[in-house]
Amino acid sequence: MQFDTWLLYLVSSIGLSLSPGPNGLLALTHGALHGSRKTLFTICGGAIGFVAVIALSMFGIGALIRSSLAWLTLLKWLGGAYLVWLGIQVWRAPPVTVAARAAPAAAGGWSLLRQGFLSAATNPKGLLFFTAFLPLFIDPQRSLPLQFAVMAATFVATEFATEFALASAAHRVRPWLERVGRRFNRACGGTFVVIGAALPLRA
Repeated sequence: MQFDTWLLYLVSSIGLSLSPGPNGLLALTHGALHGSRKTLFTICGGAIGFVAVIALSMFGIGALIRSSLAWLTLLKWLGGAYLVWLGIQVWRAPPVTVAARAAPAAAGGWSLLRQGFLSAATNPKGLLFFTAFLPLFIDPQRSLPLQFAVMAATFVATEFATEFALASAAHRVRPWLERVGRRFNRACGGTFVVIGAALPLRA
């Protein structure tokens, strides 16, 4: 993966991590209920789930690329169209809200880890997103396993940092999201629209 392509992927990953999603909301909720240290179990479970989804998406794409490079071109255009559609949905989404609970139930680390993993691994939208998203950055001339390692590590790092920040600042972030959440959604949605429109046109 070329450095400029990786930078675009990094910016896209940050935008995805910041946009409203089930794992970010779960980290925010668990941070408010259980504290940031305990929510690390949730975040680690989500990271494992994301690696599994990225692997499933990427190596399935790799099989198509090996059969014909025309598939990569098609996937890039379909992926760009999907990102534009997703950006419009995020733009129109209502602000994220998290209901406060006075007496949170005790939760063990394994339970939180499992919740984070299942939230990432069983969300069909996640698989659809990565299947559309990853072809925009794949270089068919380079090693697919190496690109998988770079892409998975980059996304997991941005997702981990974002979710931990949400968990650590849960009580402060919640009212902020309720106040400026719609503008925040529009910024994330606009980013997806720009990426989806521009990346398929790159050589």
